[in-house]
Amino acid sequence: MEKFSIVTGGANGLGFEFVKLLLIDKYNVVVIDNDKKELNNIKSKINFKHNKKIILMHKDLSKPDSSIEIFKKLKNKNIEVLINNAGFGLFGKFKETNLEIERNMIMVHVMCTTEMTKLFLNNMIKNKKGRILNMASLAAFQPGPLMSIYYATKAFILHFSESIANELKGSGVSVTVLCPGQTRTNFQKKVSNKEKKINFNFSTAEEVAKYGYEAMMIGKTIAIPGIINKILSTIHRFIPRSLATKLMRKIQEKNRNS
Repeated sequence: MEKFSIVTGGANGLGFEFVKLLLIDKYNVVVIDNDKKELNNIKSKINFKHNKKIILMHKDLSKPDSSIEIFKKLKNKNIEVLINNAGFGLFGKFKETNLEIERNMIMVHVMCTTEMTKLFLNNMIKNKKGRILNMASLAAFQPGPLMSIYYATKAFILHFSESIANELKGSGVSVTVLCPGQTRTNFQKKVSNKEKKINFNFSTAEEVAKYGYEAMMIGKTIAIPGIINKILSTIHRFIPRSLATKLMRKIQEKNRNS
């Protein structure tokens, strides 16, 4: 039986790196993205011998029925890997930011991640084989003034993934939550159009995807790439949360447009 995988937000950045890794491991890959132009360019960026293993699906995951529509099209395929990678950020004070954009962010990060996991999980359990990777962030470990909804939704993904990973012990299905720090992708360009004043500890998309992919394949629950990021994920244990929150705001003010 052919083995299939799904990558949401797979047209570029981390998602595209996951696509390449899955193809190397001989998975058929369903690439889902709302950027039609980038989606259509994928096959031109992949080794020709892999083209037949790619299925492209243009879908806006902020729409309420998107996950169900995807499931209906793919439910009869042997989905062994699900990577919920789609997401985006928004910078600004909550009182001033756009509610519609924030609603879409919650839909993509929270609802879509939850629904896609729920819908494809049962067949994985039935087959006693499956790997799920949910994309969180170092942001999941503390509050984030000036990016409040982003940080809050990533915290949801972290706790949700940890919980179901525990529930699935012994089932043959594992859940991994990837929590990278600053990564060189289009995400950084979209939340800031100026040069960073704090410009250290950056990883490439290729490095982060490889780390997360390997963690997923061995069934590791929490994957935090890099020693500095591992330390930063625990900072709230050693200083008051109010101070950690102030520190995060200072970092955002230095790194983003104010």
